[in-house]
Amino acid sequence: MEVELFFQQIVNGLVLGSVYSLVALGITLIYGIMQLPNFAHGHLYMLGAYLTLFMMTMYGFHYWPAILVSVAVLVLIGMLLERLVFRPLHNAPHINSMIAAVGVMLFIEALARKMWGSDYHRLDSPYEDAISLFGLTITQQRLIIIIAAIVLMIGLNLFLKRTVIGSTIEAMAQNREGAFLVGINANKVSLLTFGIASGLAAAAASLAAPINLVYPSMGAMVNLKAFVIIVLGGMGSIPGAVLGGYILGLAESISGTYINSEYKDLAAFVILVLILTLKPTGLFAKEAR
Repeated sequence: MEVELFFQQIVNGLVLGSVYSLVALGITLIYGIMQLPNFAHGHLYMLGAYLTLFMMTMYGFHYWPAILVSVAVLVLIGMLLERLVFRPLHNAPHINSMIAAVGVMLFIEALARKMWGSDYHRLDSPYEDAISLFGLTITQQRLIIIIAAIVLMIGLNLFLKRTVIGSTIEAMAQNREGAFLVGINANKVSLLTFGIASGLAAAAASLAAPINLVYPSMGAMVNLKAFVIIVLGGMGSIPGAVLGGYILGLAESISGTYINSEYKDLAAFVILVLILTLKPTGLFAKEAR
């Protein structure tokens, strides 16, 4: 029984890690291109969950079309934020962009409370049935989260490595000045990167919403954990964001089971203290900018 419990928590940790990694990837992409720690990213995550929820409950969308609408809307919102909020501050001191990100965060949460109230909502997934896999019990929704996150990560990697547009994003992340010299349009790359990052946040929230509650401040803790992940993995490192997300997810799941479930959120901050003490540059320091 103890062995089964342990492996059950490993599976739960992979579910959490899949969500965390998708969110952290978005923050990492934006940081790599713009050197901007986007504090509003967790609230874009929250907005994505609400859009999927209300596409299903108010307009009768099926789960997957609702997710596609949510991702598409968040891609557009992300691009608008880059164009209207962050691009005008490009040549200003970095503190200005950080303050703007905090302002966007507060605005999005206030808007969500105004539109949908402060109540907790539950998104009912059509995949609630439990299945047995290698002797472990897992709901279809949790399995979908793991598989969908892996597919998205592989898709993002192929996009960055195998397409011209993806290559320009990587070039900008590695050397912004050099990218300018070879004629890359930084504004277009930043616009696209913000859109992709926001879409990833919406996908992560929509996948996780059926196993969590949806409420206006739900993005705050996710945002904190995502920043712990990118510090753990190395600022600007895409592999670090993925690995860090799974490390944190597993740490939370195992500590919540074997120590105390009420303190599982502290795992993120314990890991943060340890990484800042032992390896401040992160696990993938060579790839971090």
